[in-house]
Amino acid sequence: MKTPSSAPDREDPDRSPAPEGLRRTIVLLVMCVGMFLVQLDVTVVNVALPSIGHDLGGGLSGLQWVVDAYSVALAAFLLAGGAFGDRLGHRRVVVVGLVLFGLASTLCALAPAAGALIGARALQGVGAALLLPGTLAVVQRTFPDRAEQARALGIWAGVSALALPAGPLLGGFLVAATGWRAVFWLNVPLVAVAALVTLRLVPGGDGTPERRMDLPGAALAAAALGSIVYCAVAAGGDVSAVTVAVAALLSVALLAGFLWRERVAAAPMVPLELFRRRAFSGANSVAAAMNFTGIGAVFVVTLYLQGVQGHGAFQAGLMMLPLFVPLAAGAPLTGRLVARFGPRPPMLAGLLIGVAGALCLLAVAPGSGYLALVPVLVGLGAGMGLLTAAVVAAALRAGPDDRPGLSSGVNNTARQAAGALGIAVLGSLVGDPAAHGSFLTGLHRVGLLCALLWAAAALLTVVTIPRQGAEEAPAH
Repeated sequence: MKTPSSAPDREDPDRSPAPEGLRRTIVLLVMCVGMFLVQLDVTVVNVALPSIGHDLGGGLSGLQWVVDAYSVALAAFLLAGGAFGDRLGHRRVVVVGLVLFGLASTLCALAPAAGALIGARALQGVGAALLLPGTLAVVQRTFPDRAEQARALGIWAGVSALALPAGPLLGGFLVAATGWRAVFWLNVPLVAVAALVTLRLVPGGDGTPERRMDLPGAALAAAALGSIVYCAVAAGGDVSAVTVAVAALLSVALLAGFLWRERVAAAPMVPLELFRRRAFSGANSVAAAMNFTGIGAVFVVTLYLQGVQGHGAFQAGLMMLPLFVPLAAGAPLTGRLVARFGPRPPMLAGLLIGVAGALCLLAVAPGSGYLALVPVLVGLGAGMGLLTAAVVAAALRAGPDDRPGLSSGVNNTARQAAGALGIAVLGSLVGDPAAHGSFLTGLHRVGLLCALLWAAAALLTVVTIPRQGAEEAPAH
């Protein structure tokens, strides 16, 4: 695999003289911190919402957008973040993303009203969108050997998975101990240290400033993705059906405009011919199915634990550990499996385990205890633990060697947008947890739909993802 800009130390004269092995380890850990913070801020705010509402007001709709403004902005700007990194250099864009994320976190902590907090959360999402593709691209360039890269991606995915349980648990602790503003103050020193270490240890010179930037394409992509994710979150909220329908029509128009622009642009931000590569399209489709099912299932199971069984937020977070522990622990193991066997075997194993876990939802009855839910949690957690690092590795291997930000941006966009859609669609299937009977009927439908989606993704993996040693030629 060619990595024309990953090796040359001479391109970056201010790089630290730290031993190479130690330097690469520290770089990996710092990129993991960046990814962890991005994922953490998806969930950490949820448990703080009652306190935020008490202090700032804003009503139910305002509280919903404290959460959703971040997700919409993150999904909207991921492709642009990856493209900026490829052109300007991923170290530079990661540092900008960290600084913007820290600044937005400070504004969140100081917010005097709900509207200001929502705006600061959207700014956080933009910073996260610059940061997220860059962390993955830096990991890829720091570990150019495929076996080493797969193991590093496993660690990266495992650390990011820890953010799912850490969000409600850490958020609950901070809110109880010092108040909701501490949830945002926590980010500030962490991003400051991460930015300084990135400047010191991550090589520069990995950008291609001569590459033209497709600014109209970037703007259309951001508008289309933001509109699509807005539709997803609005459909699951208290927004009127007319507003959702108008937003859906606008999404279709913006998406069509983006595809037209990429077809006619001299230097498109996302070359559409890249999707003709079966491995690239297959890996990103499986990644989307994984997040649609996994994130959506986490959402509805949390509703079940709190709304049907009556557990508190912190207790429900603890009860989700059978899902989160194998998810976090399985990702580093998957990295080693991918290094040895390629991404296809762990992808298939994870999808089939996920099918079994989803089908276990059919056994959950009105009088079921917590133990009936454990096989569901373990199956989904183990399945996603095997999948996450493998689908990321498959997407990076199938993408252009000289544009890791593009591959990372597409993969992360597919996962983030599908996760938001999963929450909206699966949430609508189960309905109001207060209606226990209809909710459980919907939960069974969710189990069947998730099993079918993961089974279809397993078939797609067989068809599109090559065996180890039989990869398609790199795309350029």
